[in-house]
Amino acid sequence: MLSFDQKISILESFPELKRKDVSLGRVNYQYDESLYDKKNVAFHLHPNGNGFIYAGNLEGYDTDDKGFVNIRNYEADAFRSLVQESIRSLSYRKPEWNQRSVREAANAPRSKRSEISSSTWFGPDKQSLILRHEDDLWYVYAGASLEMVLETYEEAEQYLQEEGFFLL
Repeated sequence: MLSFDQKISILESFPELKRKDVSLGRVNYQYDESLYDKKNVAFHLHPNGNGFIYAGNLEGYDTDDKGFVNIRNYEADAFRSLVQESIRSLSYRKPEWNQRSVREAANAPRSKRSEISSSTWFGPDKQSLILRHEDDLWYVYAGASLEMVLETYEEAEQYLQEEGFFLL
């Protein structure tokens, strides 16, 4: 179990977090660049070692009804990893699923699929990629990040299928 000072030291190693002292000696760490209303990454970190890290957008963590994980018994590597994942989860939004484009792409004959300007492909672990036709090229996006650029729809389709993605 990490001490209060060790947890503070780890949180201080993230320059994107800002410390906010609150009542009873507790400390919060906020991520002001959050794309969500939620800004607290670390909540009510207490000198007795208790505290919480936001994991409401993450899978695989036992969270309370507000999306926080109790970190009293965390070791250094697990604690640092959880903080990194929390910040990352507040740094991007999952793409909104364009159901109309997916439906059109799925129902279109193969020869017409290249005329569709945007579609969402779904893969393992609930991942999704957006395939978008712009400027005579096919762009594959993971959220806001560009993943791949391909020349034809057929190449894009082959790439996505090889990576385990599919249209609904």
